[in-house]
Amino acid sequence: MLSYRHAFHAGNPADVLKHFVLVELLQYLNQKDKPYWYIDTHAGAGGYALDSGYAAKNAEYAEGIGKLWAAPDLPAPLGTYVDVVRAFNEGDALRAYPGSPMIARALLREHDRMKLFELHTTDNKLLNAAFADAGRSVRIEKLDGFSNLRSLLPPPPRRALVLIDPPYEMREDYRYAFETLRDAVTRFSTGTYCLWYPQLQRMESRDLPAKLKRMKIDAWLHVSLTTRTPSPDGFGMHGSGLFIVNPPWTLPATLKATMPWLTKTLAADASAKFELDFKIP
Repeated sequence: MLSYRHAFHAGNPADVLKHFVLVELLQYLNQKDKPYWYIDTHAGAGGYALDSGYAAKNAEYAEGIGKLWAAPDLPAPLGTYVDVVRAFNEGDALRAYPGSPMIARALLREHDRMKLFELHTTDNKLLNAAFADAGRSVRIEKLDGFSNLRSLLPPPPRRALVLIDPPYEMREDYRYAFETLRDAVTRFSTGTYCLWYPQLQRMESRDLPAKLKRMKIDAWLHVSLTTRTPSPDGFGMHGSGLFIVNPPWTLPATLKATMPWLTKTLAADASAKFELDFKIP
């Protein structure tokens, strides 16, 4: 149940999509002075070495952040995301990649707060070490983010960005992700929620986006990026997607302008494409 290590996949195309959009969401929340909480249900280790250990084995980052690192025609919104990754590295070489909590830390302000869940014993220790100097602004819990998110909602400042980003190791994770989001929106309807999912051959992955769009919510956005043809044997991820509840009204235009470039840059073959649809009153 707890064998998944995100280090194998750090900086891959799915991380690029997820973290690019995460930066956009955080920047939008920063436009108001009022504080907010960043909540991560599956926070991981915080940061990952790319030139050694797990990430170096498959080098998935070479097909993701590696293609953006020195791109001469990088669109401005993607440039902001890449700048956050650059700040996580020493020098000009790409040797490390920040996980979602570290990306959030780079953009959160002094009066904002971070609440992180990570159940994996090793990753929890690494996460605590990464935030050892964070003080009271960050709280890390060795608990299941699915079942314990509800204890934080609604947050005291009545503003929050919640990232639901499970490994989807088990088929039940798809149901848990959907039910967690549905329950969270019931408890705190004005929060911003970002749910990530992998594009796989399995039925649960194919059905999840349509199931999310049928939820009774006023504003949502769905974006997906397919980078390759699905494998004939049914194994491996060929893309990923994000479903966002209460997205910024500016996000559709940003994605319309940026996703064509990102799709072309990260394409592994001719099947690469993106999809974008939304409902914003």
